[in-house]
Amino acid sequence: MYPAELTAPMAQELENVGFKSLKTGAEVETALDNPEGTTLLVVNSVCGCAAANARPGAYYSLQGDKKPDNLTTVFAGVDKEATDKARELLLPYPPSSPAIALFKDGRLVHFLERHHIEGRSADIIAANLKMAYERYC
Repeated sequence: MYPAELTAPMAQELENVGFKSLKTGAEVETALDNPEGTTLLVVNSVCGCAAANARPGAYYSLQGDKKPDNLTTVFAGVDKEATDKARELLLPYPPSSPAIALFKDGRLVHFLERHHIEGRSADIIAANLKMAYERYC
């Protein structure tokens, strides 16, 4: 587990643009098992591709007309219970951090794993997410 003083600024990047940090498995289940609407989930991480690509890509993706109803995040290596529950709901995909998932009406409809994020610019990630928003939001 990473120390809070190290990860707090990383979590704050998403919180500052409206993401709700989920800390428990129950919070994740409540947020993602939503029978109506869309929810974006960012599995945050301390790695460089989270800082350079995933977090900026997630918040750049919100600059448009269509966007998810709810914005949520869990922090891998920090919020173990919440991350474990999120990964359970992301099956059949293997654990990945960072990762970005879009749920519609409680069902996973779009997912970016680490290998979709690493080595791609934040703008490319944002464009990918915006296409998903056009389809599902």
